[in-house]
Amino acid sequence: MKKLLLTNQAIAQGAYESGVRVVSSYPGTPSTEITEAVAKYNEVYAEWAPNEKVALEVGIGASIAGARAMVCMKHVGLNVAADPLFTIAYSGVNGGLVIVVADDPGMHSSQNEQDSRFYARSAHIPMVEPADSQEAKDYVGFALDFSEKYDTPVILRTTTRIAHSQSFVEIGERQEYPLRPYVKDVSKYTMMPSSAKGRHIVVEARENKIKEVAETLEINKVIYKDKKLGVICAGAIYQYVEEALPHASIYKLGMVYPLPIQSLKRFASEVDECIVIEELEPFIENQLKANGVNVKGKDIFSLQGEITVATIREKMCGEKAVKGVDAPVRPPIMCAGCPHRGVFYILNKLRCVVNADIGCYTLGAQAPLSSVDTVICMGASVGMAHGFRKANKDAKNVAVIGDSTFIHSGITGLINAVYNKSAMTLIILDNSTTGMTGHQEHPGTGKTLQGDITSKLDLYQICKACGVEKIDVVDPYDLVNVERLVKENMARQEVCVIIAKRECELLKKGAKPYCKVEDCKNCGLCLRIGCPAIAKTDKGVKIDKSLCVGVDCGLCIKVCPFNSIKDAREDN
Repeated sequence: MKKLLLTNQAIAQGAYESGVRVVSSYPGTPSTEITEAVAKYNEVYAEWAPNEKVALEVGIGASIAGARAMVCMKHVGLNVAADPLFTIAYSGVNGGLVIVVADDPGMHSSQNEQDSRFYARSAHIPMVEPADSQEAKDYVGFALDFSEKYDTPVILRTTTRIAHSQSFVEIGERQEYPLRPYVKDVSKYTMMPSSAKGRHIVVEARENKIKEVAETLEINKVIYKDKKLGVICAGAIYQYVEEALPHASIYKLGMVYPLPIQSLKRFASEVDECIVIEELEPFIENQLKANGVNVKGKDIFSLQGEITVATIREKMCGEKAVKGVDAPVRPPIMCAGCPHRGVFYILNKLRCVVNADIGCYTLGAQAPLSSVDTVICMGASVGMAHGFRKANKDAKNVAVIGDSTFIHSGITGLINAVYNKSAMTLIILDNSTTGMTGHQEHPGTGKTLQGDITSKLDLYQICKACGVEKIDVVDPYDLVNVERLVKENMARQEVCVIIAKRECELLKKGAKPYCKVEDCKNCGLCLRIGCPAIAKTDKGVKIDKSLCVGVDCGLCIKVCPFNSIKDAREDN
């Protein structure tokens, strides 16, 4: 039986069919749907971990216990998981361990375009890269078998275009694998220097063996056509090359690290011209050149952004892409009724320097709120605000972080600020979900990935345990109190925390009230909150009642100085 599956769903299916018992992940676009799909299989234990480092440690524990395990994250999540990643390469595995990482060329939902292939090379871990949903499913099984055979974790890399594309997948039955016996082995699993020195030798020997094996792997395929041009590629680029250069001979890599150098050398020698087409860094190209293979690549294609069929035709065939009609620009904005909006409205009004973080609230940088000054990575807002204040004791700055991100990697920054006697103000925007990636649960929601009720982390008590004395909980729609607390706390010479607590508006069900406009004076003040339900017209503003959430939010009512915006329920 075949099904049309998103590649992320196919990866989940591959894990199910290949006997994976444990999956731990942290949500991050474009990888999120993998774990959500895995959670539907009763035979597989799946969880959201607080962050990617914890997720990988859970996967490592399951693997050493003898189970097949999988861990999923986006490319920047691999940075968070890098500490255990490099050491599990030394320890090796017991049950098969697959680490799925989704890169994001073009930065559709990310703060950088890092190339995760370099992690594989640096950590000496094999990496495979599928080109469609069927391969993604198959590569999970291949990677698990390979992991157990060669005592190594295996990284499965996807990119946004592959992760979120669909193709037909052959559906099979689950194959159960018994737990592999755990045998105590201090020299293998206890990475103190005396053990690690020996394991490093094992890692190098293993990698040399895998390099030999890579030469004959069936997932590396050569497709000979016209030998005037040969293209070396992998993943999504293979699909584009097939369409853009239908007559070219292709070496399609399934394993992108380690490379089958001798096989690639033969291929390059058999074509008149050999081009490496790859997104982001010249990862394949540079390794081939270092081994004396005459190829071209980044002298033709850019280091930045995605490569497309049109790009390949333009660069290789001189065909200019047909320019279509430019679509109107629609920058992402906070939803109508978003509880974060009021906080950013006040921070903009007070002209604070805002050290923000990764999440929905990053959109506070967009006009008209225009209140975010810095965004670096998950959890960085807290440490940055502390450092900013230490550098300038008179700074008028605050840190802003979401509830999920605070749990992910903000707590240690808060401990540091208290311990080092900071005078920073932290605002935790608690909307009771992991919003930007599609409303996943986290330890602060009181529910597991499967929706089961569990213990609920109390952010107030966490902050108190970190040593914070001044903690306030406020409704972010209460603009008067938000402004008062921000002013009051920035003037104090201690760490202060404001928990702006209100559920994400999109989690609410049922019909919603809306606001109406009467006798608008056209002052424009309500437009400063940046609500998508409010639009300017020649006769003043109007409110789209299909978007408005009414007095559940009511920010427009509160900022209008002429009482021209009212609760529409007054008509009833």
